[in-house]
Amino acid sequence: MKLHLTLPLVASLALSTAAFAADKPSLSIGYVNGWDDSVATTHVAAAILEEKLGYPVELRAVEPAIMWQGVARGDLDLTLSAWLPATHGEYYERLKDDVEILGTNYEDAKIGLVVPDYVQARSIEDLEAERAAFDGRITGIDAGAGVMRRTEDAIREYGLDYTLMPSSGPAMTVALGRAINAEQPIVVTSWIPHWMFAKWQLRFLDDPKSVFGEAERIDTVAHPGIDEKAPEASAFLKRFSWGPDDVGAVMLAISEGATPDQAAKDWVANHEDRVAEWLD
Repeated sequence: MKLHLTLPLVASLALSTAAFAADKPSLSIGYVNGWDDSVATTHVAAAILEEKLGYPVELRAVEPAIMWQGVARGDLDLTLSAWLPATHGEYYERLKDDVEILGTNYEDAKIGLVVPDYVQARSIEDLEAERAAFDGRITGIDAGAGVMRRTEDAIREYGLDYTLMPSSGPAMTVALGRAINAEQPIVVTSWIPHWMFAKWQLRFLDDPKSVFGEAERIDTVAHPGIDEKAPEASAFLKRFSWGPDDVGAVMLAISEGATPDQAAKDWVANHEDRVAEWLD
């Protein structure tokens, strides 16, 4: 008897869920390929949009320039990965008439040069005197990234006889982990939020010349008209904002083997009150 009652119930729920999503437009969200914070934030927002608000969501991993151009043209509805005012400032200045800032989803973001806490250097100014310890190398990420351009500026401004070694976000953290395991000096280009701050004792080198700029924010930026196209989604995205512990937990789960989709869904399931505040 229970089987006969359960099957229609399952069918009914499936139909109601399909109907719930059918009257909502699909949303295309761009995020920065290889940026762990961008992956984590985007997947959590997507999980809430799909599970709680019934919007079909398409996620696209792209490079920053393509992400901004996509939102400006309307190829992408939005991104939650706009680092402002410095890192993505050039993109915003060029495209600001064609995009709309919905709100800030992370305060006090930062880019710069990072070292393990056991390293003696406290400032970028200290690096030249300790060049031999670091083998004259700064381990970087993708060539052309904002933090890489600023590091090239820092090498010039501080008169460093260093080579900036491009790699990728994952390759940088692998090199960092190996150095930490051997307690060897290493300096890397990095940013916060990032899961590596939840895993290791790290710090930014002081930047007295402010080459890397002050603390930044990460904004949610949309193609104009999002309020009319998806009013419930827009209202949620304007309220969605979290801190380093939250995004760090999702990033660390992904780095330890969880898929971004599963890590996001787990976080949403474990933070129902927080999600409810954003949806209120």
